[in-house]
Amino acid sequence: MSLNLLDGGKMFGWAGTILHVNLENKQIKKKPLDKTFAVKYLGGKGFSSRLLYELLKPGTDPFSPDNPFILSVGPFAGSLWPTSSRFEVSTKSPLTNTFGCANSGGHLGPELKFAGYDAIVFEGISKEPVYLHIEDDSVKLSSAKDLWGKTTAETEYILKKDLGDMNLKVATIGPAGERLVLISAVINDYGRAAARGGPGAIMGNKKLKAVAIRGTKHLAVAEPDKFFKLAAEKNHMVRQSPRTKWLRDWGTLSLMGSKNAIGDLPTKNRQTGQFALATNMDGPTVTEKYAISRRGCYACPIACSHVTEIKEGPFAGTIGEGPEYETTDALGPNCFNGDFGCVAKANKLCNHLGLDTMSTGVAIGFAMELWEKGILTPEDVGGLDLTWGNTTTIISLIEMIASRQGLGAVLAEGVKRAAEKIGKGAEYYAMHVKGMELATQEGRTIKAFGLAHATGNRGADHLYALPTIGYGNYEIARRYFPHLSEDDLKEFMDLRNYKFKALQVTFTEKVCTMSDSLSLCKFSNAETYVLTPADIVEGFSLLTGIQMDEAGLLQAAERIVNLERCINARDGYTRKDDTLPRRLLEEPYAIPGVKPTVVELDALLDEYYILHKWNVATGLPTREKLEELGLEDVAEDLAKLGEASSA
Repeated sequence: MSLNLLDGGKMFGWAGTILHVNLENKQIKKKPLDKTFAVKYLGGKGFSSRLLYELLKPGTDPFSPDNPFILSVGPFAGSLWPTSSRFEVSTKSPLTNTFGCANSGGHLGPELKFAGYDAIVFEGISKEPVYLHIEDDSVKLSSAKDLWGKTTAETEYILKKDLGDMNLKVATIGPAGERLVLISAVINDYGRAAARGGPGAIMGNKKLKAVAIRGTKHLAVAEPDKFFKLAAEKNHMVRQSPRTKWLRDWGTLSLMGSKNAIGDLPTKNRQTGQFALATNMDGPTVTEKYAISRRGCYACPIACSHVTEIKEGPFAGTIGEGPEYETTDALGPNCFNGDFGCVAKANKLCNHLGLDTMSTGVAIGFAMELWEKGILTPEDVGGLDLTWGNTTTIISLIEMIASRQGLGAVLAEGVKRAAEKIGKGAEYYAMHVKGMELATQEGRTIKAFGLAHATGNRGADHLYALPTIGYGNYEIARRYFPHLSEDDLKEFMDLRNYKFKALQVTFTEKVCTMSDSLSLCKFSNAETYVLTPADIVEGFSLLTGIQMDEAGLLQAAERIVNLERCINARDGYTRKDDTLPRRLLEEPYAIPGVKPTVVELDALLDEYYILHKWNVATGLPTREKLEELGLEDVAEDLAKLGEASSA
């Protein structure tokens, strides 16, 4: 990789400025973005990971003033490249006590770039509620006392109205974040969520109610004519590809039917992976019965989101964006709830209150199973009926979690802490990894996802390593794994076979991290592979003027994966923490006619660590690997803590 910085070192693609906001003393500083840093860590997730590593001391309490909260974007944000809408929030997670990050789309990320910033670093804790207002070079903190207690939708509307700009882009927390609910989210564009790991609670602890951004600057492009031509070609590719048609037509709910058919639809807190009422909420049904319009994020040729309206039944009158697949499964089949109207209402309520729909659904399903097993009694739940699928209870518990009332106060801590508090064997039924509630894939059916959930640096994650390369993508697999024979590829594509699944996960970790760092939605690349890393690096070079090849781009992503692993290693996380709920390791499961299996985790982990060139016994990056990636200082830090070692 060569640093070919055009025009005497001028920044292209990146805005060139990192904003530092001290909430305690109200000081605001603008610092230039170092070019070498930019190339090494790309942007978005890469920037925030390195900044967290440098600013966060080992052992820091997530609710300490010393835990930074970072909002960041990558070089593609605000460009015309397809699906260049994403932004990242990063902090030490209050839910998992690990490296924490969450990603969202919409229009806020590009707006930050238009205002002239690559990242905002919030430090300290404000004494009173505040919001940050950015209008290009004007950056100021203002009182949010009158906004405290408002829902996310109310907050966004009030800020737009009071500031006289309905084009303002707003990220905010709701009452859940204000009350430090550990599964609270950051909501932008009225219904987009950066949710996983409880970032809303960190904003609430810092008394930071919202960030409101308006930018009017232009993104500098190194070779504009070539870049715009290439971006137009790639937009056409993404729009016309049959690989994205299912997303355009039905959104992510099109997954409901196929996942249900193979036993990959977590149901009843993962007692099973199939749900008889799944057709009530699959893509074709929802599009035909409930969809009233489509929405897309910035620069998106797919527009996968639908606005839905419930026209009859107890939830009639509910209108809102979504829900998408993960939310629908978590609040639907996972709770044995077949009422799509309830799911739509629950989704909208979570968005307004500022809750992670996935963790909330898993927490409610957990409580319902504890009720079924007799672990929770009528005296424990204050009169609630926790029978599977009770729609009234689902809605009530969402409100109780956000307000920390009754059983909701227990579930507001996430299922790991809730189980520890409840006791009586509840821990067995808590579906989490490292404290984060499991995403809605069934690891006993999709072995690659079992490994991905176990090893995710932020906890039970479906997007840290999205192993869809193993879903029949023979062309892509042959390209990136030419050493595999045709017989090998059959095992590679066999979802229930654990062989070659570590190879999938280690590769897709890099592709997903690349996407999160460049501010790209995975639906154009890591999910569908319409655009490969080779396509993206071509655009990256024209955008930034940095001549990088595909191998260099993937190595930068690998550097970020290793760095995040080391953030956790400083706090004592090792192989022992790369595990799964006992249900997935001890209860064999499969659909009728298929041999039941568990997740063969030990074998998967061994291969995963070997492929990463990490220590197999500890699961930690070795000194050799860190030095290979240009992380010599990190290797030294881990050695001082007694963590770095040879393979």
